[in-house]
Amino acid sequence: MGARGGARRRPGRSGAGMLLHLLPEFDLRRDVVPWLAARGWAAALDTSENSSVLYIVNVERNGKIIYTWKGNQRNTHIGLYDLQTKQNEHLYMFERDLRIISCSVNNERTLLAVSFHQYTEEERVSQLLQSVSKYLTLLIEIHPINNVRVLKAVDSCVRVQFLYPLEGRSTMESHLLVVSEDKYIEQFDIHVVAEEEHKVVIQNSGQIPKARVADDLVWAQWDMMEQRLFYIVPKESRSTLKCVQFYPDENSNSILESNLDMSLNDTQLKLVNFGYDYCQDQDVASKSLNLQVFTSKAGGLCVCCSLASDIPDEITYSVYFLHKGYSKTFTVSLERRESHQLKEVAFMSLDYYVAAYLPGQFLHLLNIQHPDLLCYSLFLTGEDARIDMLQNCSTQSPRVSTVLDCCVGSMYAVSISDSALLQFLWNSKQDSERLAALHCALLYFRCTGDLEMQIIWWISKNLSTCHSFDPIQEFIIASLYCRMCPETPNLDKLLPYTSLLDWIGIIRGVTCATDIISLPVLEFQNSKGFWEKLNSNLESVKYAEPHLHYHNNVLRREWRNLSEQIEERTTTAYLRNVFENARKVLSHLDTLDSEERLVPLFQEEDYQQQLLMGLMVAQLKDHLMRHLQYVGKKKIDQIVLDYVANLLNLVHRIMKEVWRRYQLHSCILCFDERGSAGEFAVFHVMSRILEAANGMCMPLPPGFHTLHLGLGVRCLPLHTLLHYIDIGVLHLTETCVRKLLKDLDDTEKNEKLKLSIVMRLPEALGLKVRQFWNHPINANLIAQKYVKLLLEKLEKRQCSRPLPERLSVPMEFLPLNYLTNMLAEIENQGGHPYEKRDHVNVRFVEETALKHTMMLLGLKYS
Repeated sequence: MGARGGARRRPGRSGAGMLLHLLPEFDLRRDVVPWLAARGWAAALDTSENSSVLYIVNVERNGKIIYTWKGNQRNTHIGLYDLQTKQNEHLYMFERDLRIISCSVNNERTLLAVSFHQYTEEERVSQLLQSVSKYLTLLIEIHPINNVRVLKAVDSCVRVQFLYPLEGRSTMESHLLVVSEDKYIEQFDIHVVAEEEHKVVIQNSGQIPKARVADDLVWAQWDMMEQRLFYIVPKESRSTLKCVQFYPDENSNSILESNLDMSLNDTQLKLVNFGYDYCQDQDVASKSLNLQVFTSKAGGLCVCCSLASDIPDEITYSVYFLHKGYSKTFTVSLERRESHQLKEVAFMSLDYYVAAYLPGQFLHLLNIQHPDLLCYSLFLTGEDARIDMLQNCSTQSPRVSTVLDCCVGSMYAVSISDSALLQFLWNSKQDSERLAALHCALLYFRCTGDLEMQIIWWISKNLSTCHSFDPIQEFIIASLYCRMCPETPNLDKLLPYTSLLDWIGIIRGVTCATDIISLPVLEFQNSKGFWEKLNSNLESVKYAEPHLHYHNNVLRREWRNLSEQIEERTTTAYLRNVFENARKVLSHLDTLDSEERLVPLFQEEDYQQQLLMGLMVAQLKDHLMRHLQYVGKKKIDQIVLDYVANLLNLVHRIMKEVWRRYQLHSCILCFDERGSAGEFAVFHVMSRILEAANGMCMPLPPGFHTLHLGLGVRCLPLHTLLHYIDIGVLHLTETCVRKLLKDLDDTEKNEKLKLSIVMRLPEALGLKVRQFWNHPINANLIAQKYVKLLLEKLEKRQCSRPLPERLSVPMEFLPLNYLTNMLAEIENQGGHPYEKRDHVNVRFVEETALKHTMMLLGLKYS
């Protein structure tokens, strides 16, 4: 299955900053050449003409970079640069002109493993050296420089890599991986002993013990930070990805096996992060498999692969999301292609994202944690995709958020630029770009402070431009997700991270096909960290992950049912518990936001919103208890309170930012003047917040509807105001209506407004607030309502005869006399509907009727 679209991409926007920010961590010219020159070793260096004279050979786990250079006498030197101390160190010198292929130093810097090319084919023929091995692999004691052991003397290329124990741990045993071009990997176990004057020598006098780690592989990658060896073994129609985990206690085990739907039988061996041989790798790059494995802290495991395409101006690459059980294959039509450019995608790891980069063409940031919807991945072209410091594909990603440019000899820390991302968000015209940038800002940066303020401002200005998603919903849900999930394992699988259920849009210029793949098989016991998280991700896929996320379908239905109970004044123990939940949320909210509140919210009771708060607490608690029993009830109670309180706080945060932007004051419920343009803008934002809340069945802060209605009265013409009330955009609240009835004088315009509001009041609310408008029209409405209620009682009580006369005014008007006598009898029989309002009775009805009649006749009533 797949979503397809092939429209031409628009060029990058002028003035936009580069999204990926590269900070140089190491550069040969800057950090090494001055040190060489100071020691007289730089005379032979001419890096502008021959980049093989000085180049990086390897990057070790502890941040030490191994490089090689040619000295004045064409001697071959090996040096080491420490990223932490910024110091260089000379490790070893060969008194010959050699081409170093691979090099690694152990953690204690007592042993050096080196693989090099002894002679070229021409040298072997000219010097009659056919019987001499082409490649030599040595193990050298360098503390101090002493004995040299030959590990391999073969005609196939060999790479070496020492295993590293935990940081700060010293041991008398080192372990070395040796990777052969003949498609096997061995592990050498080297024991050392300390002699006089701190000399360290190899203990074994004979053969160094070794064991076979892997056979018949066509591809291998070393994860130096986590000490993992990934490799691929080909089969008939598919290949198998395997992983060996090396532990600090010097044990190891094969922990992962995953079938990949790709045939690699004829592929030349490709090694990733086993050092870099400039000359050889340039030749191999276009012939071998371009594939890398990336992991993330959240338990993500991805295989990125650039596939050969038969179409000249088209490139195809696939990402296997092994932790999700599917792969996505992307095909991009290139707008231009220079003949000298390598048609190969460079892959980089940013933990939350994997970047696919083709210089001069595109930059694709693929979301690892939520790859299901394409709209959460950023696809950039033109200036947006430009990375000035990376203009070729000869790059490796030796660790997360790090790029090694092997041609230039530089290593960079890679990050997404928050300023460039915001600029991209403001300039984007497509919903897919906006949503991807918004999601990146919220979840990658876990935005707080100024970035969050900028995002809220963008939302307030783009409420009408986003057609396929609601930016307020996405902001609230994604912000809650990134605030809550880091605190508790597996909570990310139970809370929603998006407001979207699916995405029917396309990414312009990209064709995507999605395929279901088999889940990897893990074999581990009591393993923590990454493997535990990966296993949890795989388990959630098996149990249909989308169904684990909390949703509001039941909440909406129960809220409506309980709202009817409140209107009927029915109180149950369950309802009391629900309102107690709401009380706890509001109390907890005060601890989250102790600042003085700029916006007049949280200043009144709102039973409907409190009911919704309490219900959300109850249902979310039930949902988490089903899947997180091991966390404990007390912890889950706290998670739920945090979630709902943060939800309300986010709404208040939106309100506070727009309130501050438009410089509004808190005395907004004054109805004697019209609202400003700023107030109208805030009213529009509040209307969209209400729409978003209704769509998600999300509670709003108490006082929200009062403030919204107050702004509506100030900003809207009467017919629009009444229309908004009738369709449910504005909600009549006791606080606002009471203030409106009391504060506005009874001009003709205000009378019309008040009457229109009073006529629309729900019955229960009308009983409370009509008394605050001392006006004949209002009295007439109250009397009519009172008579209606009494007559409804009459139908039940079967009143048959009138009482004696009880006229309060000496006036003979038989219809009125009859009506008042009948109502009085109903009152005496216990049918008073307004028990708490003594002044509303039969006498009140009688006087109101007479006043109304005299007014209609144009007579004066006294």
